[in-house]
Amino acid sequence: MKNIYIKAFTLILLCFSFSCEKLVDNLNTDPNNPTDASATLLLTAAQLGNVSVQEGHLARVASMWSGYFTGSDRQYKDVGSYNVTGSDFNNVWGFVYQGVVEQTKLIIAKSEQNNNRLIQAIAKITKANALGTAAACFGDIPYSEASNITEFPNPAFEPQASVYASLQLLLDEAIADLESGLGSSPGIADIHFNGDSDKWLQTAYTLKARFYMETREYELAEQASLNGIASPDASLKVIHGNSLNVNENLMYAFIGRNRVGDVNAATALLPKLLNPSSALYKGNEKTDETARYNYHYITVSSTGTEIPVMPNINSTSSKRGLFGQTTAYSLVTFEENLLTLAEAKARLGKVDESLEVLNSYRAYLNSGGGLDPTYSSGEYSFKYEPYTVSDLSNGGMLNADGLKVAEALLKEILMERYVTFNGQILGFNDLRRTRKEVVGVSLTPEAGDTLPERMIYSEAEVNSNTNAPNPVPGVFVPTPLNSF
Repeated sequence: MKNIYIKAFTLILLCFSFSCEKLVDNLNTDPNNPTDASATLLLTAAQLGNVSVQEGHLARVASMWSGYFTGSDRQYKDVGSYNVTGSDFNNVWGFVYQGVVEQTKLIIAKSEQNNNRLIQAIAKITKANALGTAAACFGDIPYSEASNITEFPNPAFEPQASVYASLQLLLDEAIADLESGLGSSPGIADIHFNGDSDKWLQTAYTLKARFYMETREYELAEQASLNGIASPDASLKVIHGNSLNVNENLMYAFIGRNRVGDVNAATALLPKLLNPSSALYKGNEKTDETARYNYHYITVSSTGTEIPVMPNINSTSSKRGLFGQTTAYSLVTFEENLLTLAEAKARLGKVDESLEVLNSYRAYLNSGGGLDPTYSSGEYSFKYEPYTVSDLSNGGMLNADGLKVAEALLKEILMERYVTFNGQILGFNDLRRTRKEVVGVSLTPEAGDTLPERMIYSEAEVNSNTNAPNPVPGVFVPTPLNSF
């Protein structure tokens, strides 16, 4: 795995290089162009490009804007207070379009030559993951004209809803490719599943469900999630190791090593919800969040010194936190799929079915799911007993506000999604989607009285693409799908 990461990062550097140095001595080729690469090696590069989209800067910003992290020093103190510019997202834009879209275009073209539909499917799902995140965070984005600079030097920004519709069709293509059974496995070049077509099929359906949730098409979300990720071991995750600057968890590298002190969670909402000693604690007679609180956050350093609440970057053999050096990072998961199914059913009025799914998720948590074994082995208590309709009824433990049973159930599901998506962009997407609802998670702004609604378009894209929106929408302008 280490060698795969090194080869892929080398390829990415070649693709982005404009150096005048020779690539290979005595080779009569243009040194400004990278050498060719196989579809499998390009696949690794595209997947790592997507990792940078999902686990890098966007995730850190989304976490600060979602009450998971607090920007505490240098420019991240400003970012946490919603002061950002387009230059902050130049690299993100590059990872989406150069690192993923351009690479997957090449992968698909190469794989079509030998009808390897398995690799085509993996490339399409990877592309959908990256562009779906971009559409959610930025709104209208280039899609059909992207990565075709000869014909479209200034690609059009397509409406956010249209991009989502196109991504659904792209995922349908990927599903058909996978169901065809055609194509040889890329093996370890697929850093997530080693070419396991069944796991990729489940991932495609869970992504479809995610996008339907974000467009508020809840019936379609329910249908897709029924075919989605059915077990924890089928979750799409980034597997990390302990090689510095090679395969370690990107959150750990940033918070615990490269930019120590820039981010903590001192004023964040989530630790207050999980801390049993907090006035905002979400636990109750059937729920003990002690273990999950300690797995997600730390208040004491490895030397025993008290510190401000911060994301848990513990990385020892006895304690490995949610953001530990070797902790896997979630991209598309069993947890997301199950909670999407629960929410979709609740919104469709299927209260009994929704409660059953929520209790299935709680049973998973009660077995130690969602925790590293070092936090579920007994030192920290946890409990997630099944809820009943009486718990959701007026005056029940989940309904002190006189809500309808369906509303109280939806509130609990949205709260569980909020907790589960700690450190992920999904939490930011959920908050914006449900912000105007009575039962959505209530977040207080870190600065001023308005919460952020979007990321800012890349300055490089705005300056170079004549079709970029003008004026450029600011951080407090809702994306089209969240503007009503």
